[in-house]
Amino acid sequence: MDALTGLLEGPRARGAFMIRACFDPPWAVRVEDRAPLTVMLLVRGEAWIAPDGGEPLRLRPGDLAVARGPGPYLCADDPDTAPGAVILPGGECHYPDGRPLNGVMDLGVRTWGDRPDSATVMLIGTYRMRGEIGGRLLDALPPLLSLTADVWDCPLTLFLMEEVVRDAPGQEVVLDRLLDLLVIAALRAWFDRPEVEPPAWYLALSDPVAGPAVRLLQDDPAHPWTVAALAAKTGVSRAALARRFTALVGEPPMTYLTGWRLALAADRLRDTDDTIGAIARQVGYGSAFALSTAFKRVYGVSPQDWRTA
Repeated sequence: MDALTGLLEGPRARGAFMIRACFDPPWAVRVEDRAPLTVMLLVRGEAWIAPDGGEPLRLRPGDLAVARGPGPYLCADDPDTAPGAVILPGGECHYPDGRPLNGVMDLGVRTWGDRPDSATVMLIGTYRMRGEIGGRLLDALPPLLSLTADVWDCPLTLFLMEEVVRDAPGQEVVLDRLLDLLVIAALRAWFDRPEVEPPAWYLALSDPVAGPAVRLLQDDPAHPWTVAALAAKTGVSRAALARRFTALVGEPPMTYLTGWRLALAADRLRDTDDTIGAIARQVGYGSAFALSTAFKRVYGVSPQDWRTA
């Protein structure tokens, strides 16, 4: 599992959801939900995304924007339009004066706004919770990025438009997977742009030496890895692997493995009811005590305190 997968793993635990938003100008919604990741795909009309303190971003049909939280932003037909609604954490929706708005603008299955055939239609997918593994990816993103239709043709738009309003058994799972696919495709397209600087570990995945080593550590963190074992698996000497890995990833293999194991443990402490001992074994530590010692050194709190908080 790499950080792209880790960002999206278990979207129900991540609090993921997707809706279709429909508005007639003038319209504006202020988003203060502190969600770590929101993707917005404009299907029809025109929209602006205006982050507090940042440059407004214009969206045309087919354009996609990704907002990295927790900073607030305005989504509107024009950056100067006053907001008519405020989205708060947990999906709460209020009028600007604080009166509750939940349910007032519901238009049917996963549809929200003025009317279903409004001039502006946007698909919005949100992940409400940040994981430690996914955080490695989020930290590499700008607060707001966009992929325009002229450089990235989203093949999922029509399918998403059909599926988001469908009320069928298992539909939440279908939408979870489609949202995952949309986000992964968008972020890979973003990192592939020549002007973008991807994180070191992402670039290292394409290297014939460091790439397989990174994948081995990510896919099987519980294995008792050593530099020698990694070198044997990748077909190079220990010195060559250590040198290449450190140069491309930015840290030695065993240091990277420790960070990966502890990040996995942090997510599992929050997302599962597994005992600390069981989680320790899942991520490569021999005992709960060994995990607790390493965890507190990096995160500053014990695994139990992390889970409670």
